[in-house]
Amino acid sequence: MAKILVTGTAGFIGFHLAKRLMERGDEVIGLDNLNDYYDVNLKKARLKQLTVHKSFREVNMSLEDRKGIEKLFAQEKFEKVVNLAAQAGVRYSLENPHAYIDSNIQGFMNILEGCRHNDIKHLVYASSSSVYGANTKMPFSVHHNVDHPLSLYAATKKSNELMAHTYSHLYGIPTTGLRFFTVYGPWGRPDMAMFIFTKAIIEGRPIDVFNHGKMRRDFTYVDDIVEGVMRTLDNTAQPNSGWSGDIPDPGTSKAPYKIYNIGNNNPVELMHMIETIEGAVGKKAEKNMMPIQPGDVPATYADVDDLMDDVGFKPATSIEEGVSKFVEWYKGFYC
Repeated sequence: MAKILVTGTAGFIGFHLAKRLMERGDEVIGLDNLNDYYDVNLKKARLKQLTVHKSFREVNMSLEDRKGIEKLFAQEKFEKVVNLAAQAGVRYSLENPHAYIDSNIQGFMNILEGCRHNDIKHLVYASSSSVYGANTKMPFSVHHNVDHPLSLYAATKKSNELMAHTYSHLYGIPTTGLRFFTVYGPWGRPDMAMFIFTKAIIEGRPIDVFNHGKMRRDFTYVDDIVEGVMRTLDNTAQPNSGWSGDIPDPGTSKAPYKIYNIGNNNPVELMHMIETIEGAVGKKAEKNMMPIQPGDVPATYADVDDLMDDVGFKPATSIEEGVSKFVEWYKGFYC
């Protein structure tokens, strides 16, 4: 049994991960500030599911609370850390950019310092497929250069990868960054397209379909994401002895640093996703066809070869199976 700090446990992925860690016997200290970026009642409902476990303890704190994070690390003596807390959302980063600097940059700095001063054996943190930005070569590989983000959210996630590498290099802290690809499933975020579409179709309201429905996303079911997090958490990042500064590989390093994609490796057309929701709901959607939004990318597609090679796992839940489970949960929770 390990004592693990999981930040963002009132959030979508953090909630599911905390449950899985406790099921296998780990002790989880969950940190969340319950911000109001989306429905706080949903976050509280997730936490209610976790707090019934004796091996879970909730800490209400923001990542930006430097003194609070220092004290928490010093008192608890974690073995490992999974940082999932962040200010999420590509489009919201155009409206409130300072929230992303505070949480995703300053907050992540506080986590790194906590790891540095408290002998953390492995830091795993959430990055994002959004770091691929203007890249068009597909599938997206962790060995591709990612220097052209299209949103401040993406820029903060790329910054996290750079900051983590610095601490791996300077202080020998094993760090693993996980680029998640469009996560969905039960208890999902209300700001995500699948949730928005499902809610609107059930309520008989029209949906906005961006880029005239020509978006393609590597939709990844939350259980697959969590399995990937668990396996990489147990596979402590190691230096790449073959790494060369003459031909620098962005996904590895001479330091104990690693980046993985966790995606379904099977892009789905937005229109097919909508049709799948329609089938699960049993009702057709009224569609407003719209241009692409600022900050959005037209397609995502994950190369997961490194994940397969290193931890023997590849997400495989089909969009049909995943949407069916999501709609079933949504109806049970909201209807």
